[in-house]
Amino acid sequence: MTKQLAIVGASGHGKVIADIAEQLGFTVKFYDDAYPSKTNIEHWPIQGTCADLIALHTTPIDFVVAIGNNDIRLQKIQLLQQNNFNLITLIHPTAVISKYAVIAQGTVVFAGAVINAFAKVGVGCIINTSAVVEHDCIIGDFTHICPNVALAGGVIVGSKSWVGIGSQVRQLITIGDNCLIGAGSTVVKNIPNNVTVFGSPAVPR
Repeated sequence: MTKQLAIVGASGHGKVIADIAEQLGFTVKFYDDAYPSKTNIEHWPIQGTCADLIALHTTPIDFVVAIGNNDIRLQKIQLLQQNNFNLITLIHPTAVISKYAVIAQGTVVFAGAVINAFAKVGVGCIINTSAVVEHDCIIGDFTHICPNVALAGGVIVGSKSWVGIGSQVRQLITIGDNCLIGAGSTVVKNIPNNVTVFGSPAVPR
């Protein structure tokens, strides 16, 4: 029997998640709050808004949220969980995941990503294309690790943070909650909560 998956968020990010889901044997249906002004994404029709998803499915189905914004992703996940929809994890077939790693519900791991031994990834995270999460790292809930990021061993990244494309983080560094690490940055010092940093080495901006 074909598995159905609701994808909330019809965007470029959503396209990649749909591709992963289909490779894993799901039939996908998109929902986006821009409906009906937006009615399709590539060849996939958009079925309705997030509210329509809740109204149309009296028996809740599996879902993921394909929204890069951490706060909005959190809001949509909480809404659907409150309505008893089943939040699932998607891992691309080419990702390399240690059997000792822990990945929580709602996280999507993209092609070529590596999550090594005893790393822990929280709820609703994005581990994007070819990102490396080394041994003993801890990634907080609803955090986005962008493509080609490298987190060395023992790095801690707090909840709802964003580590920009191509950034590198030295071993045993702690990045707080709600932080933004700019693209291509090199983080060699701890970053407190609610701070934006850029550069190599990364400094507050």
